[in-house]
Amino acid sequence: MRKKVTVVGAGMVGGTTAHRLAEKEICDVVLTDIIEGLPQGKGLDLAESAPIEGYDSRVLGSNDYKDTANSDIVIITAGIARKPGMSRDELLKTNFGIVKETTEQVVKYSPNCILIVVSNPLDAMAQTAYRASGFSKNRVIGMAGVLDSARMRTFIAEALEVSVENVTAFVLGGHGDTMVPLARYSTVAGIPLPDLLPREKIDAIVKRTRDGGAEIVNLLKTGSAFYAPSAAIVEMVEAILKDKKKILPCAAYLEGEYGIKGLFVGVPVKLGARGIEKIIEIKLTPEEQAGLEKSAATVKELVEIIKV
Repeated sequence: MRKKVTVVGAGMVGGTTAHRLAEKEICDVVLTDIIEGLPQGKGLDLAESAPIEGYDSRVLGSNDYKDTANSDIVIITAGIARKPGMSRDELLKTNFGIVKETTEQVVKYSPNCILIVVSNPLDAMAQTAYRASGFSKNRVIGMAGVLDSARMRTFIAEALEVSVENVTAFVLGGHGDTMVPLARYSTVAGIPLPDLLPREKIDAIVKRTRDGGAEIVNLLKTGSAFYAPSAAIVEMVEAILKDKKKILPCAAYLEGEYGIKGLFVGVPVKLGARGIEKIIEIKLTPEEQAGLEKSAATVKELVEIIKV
């Protein structure tokens, strides 16, 4: 019997995630949304792609959380994008309400699931889901670091004209312009990045990584990234469903690791069947530690506003 994964939010990120999951044939997918007809239409479209693409995963679109019952993983992409004239606090409070209600609904029907939170502002929304669910900290994970690291890997491969498969990169911290891309721990075929590129080129890559989401928003003008975010989500889902014990950067609830307590912050973790099976602590330079603490302070500001 195939595993069951629910995607909450049938927008571009949610719809593309459902698409990728179905094609990988690692689970059946329920796509749910409050907009009538949207998840049903996308679900039916994906189901009708199956005979051509050759996958037998079932895709169901629904407006009813009952259809999500007994999911192994629930991915929360629900929430609104920031609109012109909307303050950061307004966005935060609106999405807090959406993510809190969504979490309460999915947990009611899937009390044993693992939650992957994608809604923004990411770290604060992961903390919202953690509090609303009552789950143990290993079962609530924020998706950010996989995406941010993929962006950094893309820019490194482009600068050196090498295969992206040769490149590893680590990005820590909150999902935003205070993230901490670690050039020292980034490698190309095992060679440390500082041995291959001068400091000014690395600094430019770090800056572009931090601005990665905004760069796409500015180009699209009426939306935000969805191909790379959905790919990042699916890598995390696959690591959990296949119990890969894969080390990936994710937003995890810290209880003293890296000197941070009581916050979701991006760090390397081991992902397996139980969710976050271990938080990997790496030695940081004073400069890197200061950057991580600054990033955590930004997250703390947000969670204090919504009191989670």
